[in-house]
Amino acid sequence: MCVTGAGPGIMHAAMEGAGREMSIGVSIRLPFEQGANPIIAGDEKYVSMKYFFTRKLMLVKESQAFVCLPGGFGTLDETFELLTLTQTGKGMPVPIVLLDTPGDPYWETVADFIDRQLVERGLVSPADTGLYRITDSCEEAVEEIQRFYANFDSLRYVGDLLVIRHRHPLTDEQLAVLNERFGHLAQRGDLHRVDPLEPERREGDHLDLHRVAMVFAKHGYGELRALIDTLNSFVPAAT
Repeated sequence: MCVTGAGPGIMHAAMEGAGREMSIGVSIRLPFEQGANPIIAGDEKYVSMKYFFTRKLMLVKESQAFVCLPGGFGTLDETFELLTLTQTGKGMPVPIVLLDTPGDPYWETVADFIDRQLVERGLVSPADTGLYRITDSCEEAVEEIQRFYANFDSLRYVGDLLVIRHRHPLTDEQLAVLNERFGHLAQRGDLHRVDPLEPERREGDHLDLHRVAMVFAKHGYGELRALIDTLNSFVPAAT
C-alpha cells in the first residue's frame, strides 16, 4: 500500500503509480489547500484530518518504509519528526530515503546543515546520519528499501529483551561479527540466538523466523540501524 497526503503533484503521482486500490490518502483540512487528488477522492481509504499531529500519526504508525520528497515547512516537520521517532526508539527502525531531483540538491543541503550544525556540535551522534539515505535515483531508492528487508524482518521487546527476527539463519562466525561490532549496545550479556519466546508463541508472532536477542541499552538507535544493515549483508548467495 502507498500512503500519501492525498494532494496534487508528487502525491498524485505516487498514487497514480500505485493505483486506487493500493492507495491510502490522509489529507489536512486547511482553507487554502486543494481537495484530494482524483486518484483517491471519494475512496473509503481517504480521510481528512483536522490536526497535523494526528495526520502524522496516521502517515507514520503502520508504514514500513518512507520516501521523502522536497517540500516546505510541512515536509520538513514530517521528516524531522520521523527521524526523531526513529532516533529515540519511539518508532521502529525503517528505511528512510530522502529523494532529490537530479541536479537539485535539496536534501543534500539539509544533510549539510545536519552535519555542520548538529553533528559537529554534538547535538546528534554521527551514527544517527545512518538512519537515512540521500539519493537522486529512483532505482537506488527502491534498492535501499528492498535491501533493508533482505534478511531483517521485524523486532519486538519481550521484557528486557530486544528480539530481532530475520529470515536466514546466522553462522557462528556471523553472530561473532555482530557481537564484535555491536555487542556494546547490550546493557548486559551479548547478542545470542533464541527460539520464539512465550509471548510470541502465544500470539503466533512470526514463529517461522530466526531470532537473535539482547538486553538493549535503548540508546544508539543509529547503531541499531547499522546492526540491521550488517544483518542484511548476511544473505546466502542465490543458487
